[in-house]
Amino acid sequence: MSVEATGIAADSLDRLRGWKSEFVDFLRSIVAAESPSTVPESQAEVRGHLSDALTSVGLAVEHVQGKTTGGHLLGTTPGADRAPRQLLVGHMDTVWPLGTLQQMPIDIDGDVFSGPGTFDMKAGLAAGIFALRALGEVGVEPAVAPTFLITSDEEIGSPESHDLIVDLAKSADRAFILEPALGTDGKIKTRRKGAGGFTIHVHGKSAHGGLAPEEGASAILELANVIRTLHELADPDRGISVNVGTIEGGVRPNVVAARATAEVDVRVWTVEDAREVERVVRGLEATVPGTRLEVIGGIRRRPLERTERNAALWEAARNVGDELGLALEEGGAGGASDGNITSQYTPTLDGLGAVGDGAHAAHEFVLVDRVLERAALLAGLLAKPRE
Repeated sequence: MSVEATGIAADSLDRLRGWKSEFVDFLRSIVAAESPSTVPESQAEVRGHLSDALTSVGLAVEHVQGKTTGGHLLGTTPGADRAPRQLLVGHMDTVWPLGTLQQMPIDIDGDVFSGPGTFDMKAGLAAGIFALRALGEVGVEPAVAPTFLITSDEEIGSPESHDLIVDLAKSADRAFILEPALGTDGKIKTRRKGAGGFTIHVHGKSAHGGLAPEEGASAILELANVIRTLHELADPDRGISVNVGTIEGGVRPNVVAARATAEVDVRVWTVEDAREVERVVRGLEATVPGTRLEVIGGIRRRPLERTERNAALWEAARNVGDELGLALEEGGAGGASDGNITSQYTPTLDGLGAVGDGAHAAHEFVLVDRVLERAALLAGLLAKPRE
């Protein structure tokens, strides 16, 4: 069957529905293998399950070793080193500490599958694997060779996987991000805010607060001025949020503070706003005589914008959704993902994973039938020829 043939997604869905019990069993196995980002050694079990599954759908699997993380799985299409590439990107790490299953056990109630890490985002990984399996069963060999990257550090900002993601995205025709859909209505994420943070250190001069306060230079007073300036940068109408989340400084009430520090979170919808916020924050100057500022940080993840090429990928998803009888909708998310990274280099569509709710929350769950529909949607997208 050629990749141009119609009905690939629908044919895939027929097979996926027949594999529902297998899908649930596989999802149970990877959710039961707890894998917090901060305990790299814990990820060996889930990595083994995922490696075996990627191999079973015909990918050559490599464990890319990490230095401070559990490393990453890279599944590539054999013999397609120089062929056009399309990326599937997800992460095996979760925010849940070891032992969470004792208080929050896996539960299956009809179509509802609950458990830590189920929605964000192990069901998305399962959907990607089963989508590839479905393509094989319907006899489709994608014209654009799939490469499946599963990282282990997304929940802590992708510190080690970032460069690998960039390298893969630069040589890819497109990227499909298996993060959860937006809301229980399953919206595809065509926009994500960029995210960053700054640490602002204020250096002043100490003095006795009662005997000679004029001989000091208060770092806390200067930090108060900085905080006011930072909050004035926020612009809800443009989606710019600036939050000073923590402050610290001084040593005693009767000592003029020689130091003070603020930790700042920033979110923006556009690259242009990211650059502007960075320019302003890095250009801050002290106004209290005798103090000076030290600014560290920046926008770590650029926004995933609804660019022309990303919008074209969204239209392709809508067309496949029509074939499946799905009335797909799009939306934007305030949080960042690895899709923010890939979008800087290749057309990207996010939120193709699980439909459910409760990311990072105690009621985390997915709707299995809806996830199987997402796997069929993904199969149809993977079968699309090069634009």
